[in-house]
Amino acid sequence: MNFSGIIIGLCTFLIIGVCHPLVIKAEYHLGKGCWWLFFMAGIGFAALSLFIDSMVWSTVAGVAAFSSFWSILELFEQEKRVKKGWFPANPRKQTGKKNQ
Repeated sequence: MNFSGIIIGLCTFLIIGVCHPLVIKAEYHLGKGCWWLFFMAGIGFAALSLFIDSMVWSTVAGVAAFSSFWSILELFEQEKRVKKGWFPANPRKQTGKKNQ
C-alpha cells in the first residue's frame, strides 16, 4: 500500500486549517503590514522543499510555501472583512491610529 497521497492530503488539510486562524490573528494583532512575514515563510518553505529528498515531505513543504503566499492575499481580504463588520476589529489598533 502507498500512503503518500493520504499523508500529503492530510498535511495539506492541516496546513490550510492552521493558516486560516493564523491570518485572522495576524490581522487582528499586527494588521496587514505583517504580510512580509507570510512572504518570508513562503520563501523559506519553498527553499526547503528544494532540498528535501523525500517526495512526500518536499511536497508538504511546497504546499506550506504556497499556503503562505495565499495567506498574503487573505490578510488583505481579512482587513476588508473587518471593515464590513464580519470580524471584530482590534480596539487597540484603532486607538493607536487616532493618537498618531
